Parts: sequence; C-alpha cells; structure tokens
Amino acid sequence: MKKIRLLSWNVNGIRAVYKKGFLNWFAEAKPDILCLQETKAHEEQLPDDLKNVNGYKSYFCSGERKGYSGVATYSKEIPVSVNEWSKNGKFEKYNSEGRILITEYPGFFLFNIYFPNGKSSTDRLKYKMNFYNAFLDYVNGLKDKGVKIIICGDVNTAHKEIDLARPKENSSVSGFLPEERAWMDKFIAAGFVDTFRVFNLKPDNYTWWDMFTYARDRNVGWRIDYFFVSENAKENVKDAFILNDVMGSDHCPVGIEIQI
Repeated sequence: MKKIRLLSWNVNGIRAVYKKGFLNWFAEAKPDILCLQETKAHEEQLPDDLKNVNGYKSYFCSGERKGYSGVATYSKEIPVSVNEWSKNGKFEKYNSEGRILITEYPGFFLFNIYFPNGKSSTDRLKYKMNFYNAFLDYVNGLKDKGVKIIICGDVNTAHKEIDLARPKENSSVSGFLPEERAWMDKFIAAGFVDTFRVFNLKPDNYTWWDMFTYARDRNVGWRIDYFFVSENAKENVKDAFILNDVMGSDHCPVGIEIQI
C-alpha cells in the first residue's frame, strides 16, 4: 500500500492565482494529485510553466464561454484513463460548462468537480439541482460495481448549520436552501462520506469567504469545498483537513491522505 496526498482548491481564476505565487505554493505543498476548480481559462491561454509543472501531468476541462468555470487536475502518476463525465451520452447538456474531470487510477476513480452555483436565478438553481441529480445517478451506478470513488471540489452548498457562520441569515440563500441540503443528505445516505467530518466535528471550519465584505478577516465563512469518498473507501482515508492559511483565492484548499 502507498500513501497518496490529494488537494483540491477553487482558485477563482488559475491565471489570477498564478500571479500570486501559485507555483511556489504548489512546489511547497507537494501533493500527489491536485484538483483545481473555477480555472476560468482555456488551456491555450495558459503559460507553459503552468501547463507543464515539473513532475506532473496536467489535464484540463474548459467551458465554451471564456473566463468561466473550468477544472484542472495535476497528477504525479499518469492515470489509467481521463475523461469528462459530460461527454457520456445522457449528460451532453452539461458539456458546455467544463465542470468535471474523471481520472482513473489503480484502486480508485477521482472526480474533480465544480458544481454549479444557484444564486443568480431560479433557472440556475434548477440547473444546479438537475446537475446534482444526474451526477448522483452516475456515481451510484459506478459505486454499485464496487468501484472505490473519491469526489472533490466546490459543491456550492454548505450541508449543516455547523458548516457556515450565519445559518439563520442564509436559510433562504442558494447554497443553504432546504432542497440543496436535502440533496446533500440524499448523497450521503447513498453511501458517500464527508471525509472532513470523520476527523473534525468542530465549528468555525470554513473554505469560502465573501471577498467584498472582508469576511475572511473575521472568519465569517462557509464550508462548501469537500472531499467525499464512497463507503468502501472510508478505511483508506487516513486524514482530512482544510488549509485555511493558504491565500490567493476567496476559497482555500482542502485535502485528504489515503492509503491504497
């Protein structure tokens, strides 16, 4: 068995975080796999040293709209396969936003996902919930085959009251709506584990803070970035953590260590 360190970070613009010393942080953090969300760039727009980080293979999934959405996965080990979930027939309507990369490794499948935000309109909330449900159908089918699954990224929903600083004030805001939280309940009940809560049940642990109100200075935040694993992989998880001292985005990185 070997130990693997995985990190996930919504960078809110890979080119923006690059200018803030991202590659220095990456070199110091030394993850075996790094998943980024909200990259907001097409691969051809990136400098060579960001596309070709020494010691890593990089994979990108970009939305059609420039400067919007997008995910990237950096991996020391070359995956068995890499694909975009939305290229799978029934999910083609999600192709345009570049939200998922699936990398298959010996022993597990890794989903790097930037889930939709539902705040802008009722249509976007509906899109978000449809995305949630289609995704759950897909991973349930994979799980039923006995595959070990790791899911990371910005889920854009805080699950419990402990997961945000002001639950009552945000009970009617997308990201903490009853239907979004109910889907999280359904997802966990289907056999997926919130790894952070296996190791830490304390409040005041957040991964996103509103920039405009300087909420990070006061730690008025939300925990909306997660690592989930399928129940059959729970024993492989040796640690889960939030790196809330890492700056450069309105989100901070989260991570797990697994032995597999």
